[in-house]
Amino acid sequence: MPFCPSPENYVAGTKIHMPNPKLRKNMNDSLNLTRRQFLKDTGKAAASLAAASAFTPAILAAKSPGETIGVGCIGLGTRGGDLINAVVPIAGVKVVAVCDVYAPHRQKGVERSRNPDVKSYVDYRELLADRNVDAVVIGAPDHWHCQMVLDAAKAGKDIYCEKGFSRTLPEAKRMRDAIKRSKVVFQLGHHARQSTAALQAKELIAQGILGPVTLVRTGRFMSSDPAHPTWRWYGYYSQWNRPDPAQVVKEVNWDLWLGPAPKIPWNERHFWHWRCYWPYGTGQAGDLLSHELDFVQYLLGHGIPDTCSCAGLNALLKDDREVPDTWVAAYQFERLGRTVTFTGSMNTNVGQPVEICGKDATLRFDGIAHDVNSFTLQREGYNQRKDQPEGYERGKTPPQPNHMVDFFNCVRSRGTPKCPVDEAFIETATYLMSVESYKRKRQVHWDAAKEEIV
Repeated sequence: MPFCPSPENYVAGTKIHMPNPKLRKNMNDSLNLTRRQFLKDTGKAAASLAAASAFTPAILAAKSPGETIGVGCIGLGTRGGDLINAVVPIAGVKVVAVCDVYAPHRQKGVERSRNPDVKSYVDYRELLADRNVDAVVIGAPDHWHCQMVLDAAKAGKDIYCEKGFSRTLPEAKRMRDAIKRSKVVFQLGHHARQSTAALQAKELIAQGILGPVTLVRTGRFMSSDPAHPTWRWYGYYSQWNRPDPAQVVKEVNWDLWLGPAPKIPWNERHFWHWRCYWPYGTGQAGDLLSHELDFVQYLLGHGIPDTCSCAGLNALLKDDREVPDTWVAAYQFERLGRTVTFTGSMNTNVGQPVEICGKDATLRFDGIAHDVNSFTLQREGYNQRKDQPEGYERGKTPPQPNHMVDFFNCVRSRGTPKCPVDEAFIETATYLMSVESYKRKRQVHWDAAKEEIV
């Protein structure tokens, strides 16, 4: 498939900016290259585009309160469509560019931008070269996160990136180093950190109200009609109406969607249901476990676990998916005497609120990480302290800005958001430990000195 979309890929009334001739040639040549060669060429293309965007220290200067921050949204499918909705209402922020390799998703971005002058791109590197873009919001599939973050950092754009951070540990290291070297503001998309109840719980835990924390229980459970298996939706959560496959293949640039992933012929199921396949993500680990374990890290700050034992199984969803529908991971923090568990199933809705179990009391939230609104405290029988609260005290802790607002506040101040790159690295090492344990069929350890899973 040629790099330039066919005429039907153009959206009427939309300013679609196509790559310049030099970039188009690079991309056409890359279609027949190996994965390693493709990454090498895209890195060169990104460097030239970064230069074209006049990257200077002024880009990283704090924005004045009255100055509008121009935002480019990359990837406008399921989660990306939600992210642009979170950006648009923020004062002093304007979506000036959108990018997606699939025409209907680009059109969705144009419509949701609420900006009649918004520019629309097929290739994200053209968006990075846009002088009006100060910051990017990345909602593309996980297999593109590394290259997009590297290119955005090199172009001097502040970055909000949806979780999971990366597919591999070497990718995570490269991303972390590039972000720190460029000094761009970075926020990973774990919006459970915006919860006022979570902040109050974090402060109570820090006061030692629970005693030594020895066990943390988390989980994610979901179930659906057998005719509509989880992760098999089309373009949005639990949307089962299948678009016409003949039309979809005309409207998507498949080679550009694949990018750094192994080159394969057009595959409709991989495009719509990429979370089911290892080349594009990490299954429940990067999608669901990452939410819960990042929330625990926010509360306890204990860093990367010492060991992990994980088992996975396709119990009922026996279609062509490669990743398990059941995922159970146990982490040990040996120096702390602490165990953290994650239990995930796509075949039941039994539920598992986040529970922080201490020797003196247990703190139990009212839901999974990003649904948390309150918590209760249950004292052990021997704990007769009367000065302890029974749970969340509404009004005691000031309301917190939402996760996207927190990001743009830091873009202005050049401050550190709630989920910066060091926290992103902890999240990634944690969920990748479960993937490695599952694949190796044994317990794995974290080598802190080498920053490796062994």
